[in-house]
Amino acid sequence: MVRLTISRQIWRVLVSRLPSEIDTLDARLIALLKAEPRIGVLECSRRLRVARGTVQARLDRLAERGVIRGHGPEIDPAALGYGVTAFVTLEIRQRFGHDPVAAHLAEIPEVLEAHTITGSGDLLCRIVARSNADLQRVIDRVMNFEGIVRSSTIIALAEQIPYRVLPLVTAAAARPEG
Repeated sequence: MVRLTISRQIWRVLVSRLPSEIDTLDARLIALLKAEPRIGVLECSRRLRVARGTVQARLDRLAERGVIRGHGPEIDPAALGYGVTAFVTLEIRQRFGHDPVAAHLAEIPEVLEAHTITGSGDLLCRIVARSNADLQRVIDRVMNFEGIVRSSTIIALAEQIPYRVLPLVTAAAARPEG
């Protein structure tokens, strides 16, 4: 018997080339896990009326493809005392590049995410703070890096639509054929 060993990097490339579509069972499974994150695989199989192995295989496939990125709890920063949310656009010195700036931002706990963008800025960050005065402290810490030239901050007053993906999952599963 010949046993093949595939590195994780090669496996990810192979998996990334699989069709990216999801079907209605995938969508129902994701919706169930989103509604009840602590539910087990066996209970999922009972509720969805499919075999336990089917649920496990679907979960494994969705995780390998990066559709499901985690199984941890969702944390509300406001409940932790970080009631101010702001979006900060950063302009960087191009000779530094994005990677050193991203590494600097990753060291700041209040920076929840950062995205390379097009337009007048180079990076868009979502940050949180305990108050407006604390927001100034966080922005000062963000700006304390030679690779960042300028920032522009917008404070969020209220969350109208929370981060969500279930409507997208439903739309992806119901895609028109052809």
